[in-house]
Amino acid sequence: MHLTILYRGSLISCNYGCEYCPFAKRQQTAAELAIDKQSLERFVNFISQHPQHQFSILFTPWGEALIHSWYQQALIKLTQLPNVNKAAIQTNLSCNLDWVEECNKDKLALWATFHSEWVSRDRFLQKCLNLDNQNVKFSVGVVGFPQFQAEIAALRQELPNHVYLWINAVKAELPNLSPENREFFKSIDPLYELNIQHYPSFGHSCRAGESVISVDGDGTMYRCHFIKAAIGNIYDFTWEAALSKQPCTNQTCHCHIGYVHLEYLEMNKVFGSGILERIPDNWVNQNCTVI
Repeated sequence: MHLTILYRGSLISCNYGCEYCPFAKRQQTAAELAIDKQSLERFVNFISQHPQHQFSILFTPWGEALIHSWYQQALIKLTQLPNVNKAAIQTNLSCNLDWVEECNKDKLALWATFHSEWVSRDRFLQKCLNLDNQNVKFSVGVVGFPQFQAEIAALRQELPNHVYLWINAVKAELPNLSPENREFFKSIDPLYELNIQHYPSFGHSCRAGESVISVDGDGTMYRCHFIKAAIGNIYDFTWEAALSKQPCTNQTCHCHIGYVHLEYLEMNKVFGSGILERIPDNWVNQNCTVI
């Protein structure tokens, strides 16, 4: 069996203070961080103790994880396990990158987001170039506010051509976007309009719950991050029995980490093996297209 796991532990703190984010500049106590560390180590052990299954893992923390050594160590260990196909993480890329050399870089992937109000473009770009020189797979994202257009355009110009720069659509702001704003975002990210939709999902088949699950720090299993009903626990010896094909119970799905698993959308044909780290299959930037 191959199972994709979206892991979100108890980390809810970040070193950036983006005004649109509920976890901006939030701090946690040493005791709270210790719980997150223990939970993550237990999760990594679970993966290593199930060699009969293949796993792909995406860490989707409510905050910045890679500034904490235990997330770096988790990626090192996971990428070295023979039953792990991929270990990816969402990050603002503010951490040091020394730990990357200890990973199996064929299995490591980063989903990096540029926040121009908290880090200089030059500093962020240097991190990206370091990753590229280390042959690490990564995508770069920006939040789709019009006020960031100059930085977004400059970043696209300076990034290597083969690095995909995506626009994270701000759904609440879409009615206020001018046609010029939307055309700009599409010129940067030709897949932008895939991300502005609220896709009908109720009753539709989804890989979530069958070959894709979400797991929290206690090991509780959910079909996805957006359906709050628990289906089991990975630390229960019967956890595999909780996996089943069921139609979605939400009316719509509008987040990339959710809708890419809706079967009727066939997003796997768009992203291929890069679906977790948000890299389109066979991406080339020179013509701003996907082939």
